[in-house]
Amino acid sequence: MRSSRVLMAGAVTAALLFTAACTTDAPTDAVPEAGSTASEDAGADESGANSQWFVQADYERQLAQRSAVPEGPADQPWLQAIDPEYVDTAQYAKDGGKKLCFSNASVSNPWRVTAFITMQQQVEVLKASGDISEFRVSDAADDDNKQITDIQAFVEAGDCDAIIISPSTTATLTPAVEAACESGKPVIVFDRGVNTDCMVTYIHPIGGYAYGADGAEFLVDNLEPGSKVLALRVLPGVDVLENRWAAADKIFSESEIEVVGQEFTGGDGAKIKDIVTQYLQRGDVDGIWMDAGDGAVAAVEAFEDAGKPYPVFMGEDELSFLRKWQETDMTALGTVYSTFQWRTPVLAAQKIWNGEQVPVEWVLPQSPITEKDLDKYLEANKDMPSLHYAKFGGEDLPGYPEAWSDR
Repeated sequence: MRSSRVLMAGAVTAALLFTAACTTDAPTDAVPEAGSTASEDAGADESGANSQWFVQADYERQLAQRSAVPEGPADQPWLQAIDPEYVDTAQYAKDGGKKLCFSNASVSNPWRVTAFITMQQQVEVLKASGDISEFRVSDAADDDNKQITDIQAFVEAGDCDAIIISPSTTATLTPAVEAACESGKPVIVFDRGVNTDCMVTYIHPIGGYAYGADGAEFLVDNLEPGSKVLALRVLPGVDVLENRWAAADKIFSESEIEVVGQEFTGGDGAKIKDIVTQYLQRGDVDGIWMDAGDGAVAAVEAFEDAGKPYPVFMGEDELSFLRKWQETDMTALGTVYSTFQWRTPVLAAQKIWNGEQVPVEWVLPQSPITEKDLDKYLEANKDMPSLHYAKFGGEDLPGYPEAWSDR
């Protein structure tokens, strides 16, 4: 069950190469000025559901997968898989302690920090069991060129028994991933995708379409016809983020909701607050849709500072937002891009070294936090810092809770 991302590669790569090469998780010149929407800057016919990122078949598949029952242990969602098709890995079987190499896009936002801690704690378990002898990590700091160099260094060293890659951007990192595959070492891609299917397994939660649709459907269901929604986006050129907006754009366009703007924020709280404040100065905003939870509290505070009623809000499972949601009792949803997915590549490497089959596309469950779940998740994470993510999936790991609470 390969995503049709691979089929789109030829058409998409050339068109996106420049955009992707110029972006990181904290873009500068790629971010439009507040009040200038992405659709105005890029052209309405190139945005959201009308963009080259939107694939109807993938959209329909992800929305259907939200209600699918995954295979795997009920208490270990990081080992579950939705509709898996398996690939044989006997050629990579290897005894003894192995060197695991990881090329990380960055740890430049709280989601990635939380997730990387979870990964490190899973690695400690496999070090203790003798499965991993060394865990070598390179951090690209959101620089495509550095990540390409990092991957090349792993390949040239020749001593990685598996290479895990979380790509910075989609199109630009594709050749580097393909070069890693050609080295003969098992390659595992997760979190963000690339335009190739050469890796042994591609691991991700259901995906951007499901994430974006969860929030957009919630806003449509909880707002009156004619209500105005402001969409806050992090950056262009990353598949999961583009898919999130494409799904939301489609759902909003088929409803009676008016999207008054879509703005790139770089995930910067000050910029988010400034943008929302400017929109509130020009008129009412009834709902907020976000393609990532960073800075959600800043958006809420803009309404408080302006003396405006709280909007219907799509946030994420970051504790700062969940606590603000509980405090204000506003109508909200905590969407989730499962942080526990960072355990899965490490466990996938172990399976590959054992010669066990793994899913070609390993789709993990992904479900939002609703009002009925809110108190439960806040109580479970009451001692965690505000920038922690509720569905981090590390409660059974030996470093819990200090590794996350003392970051």
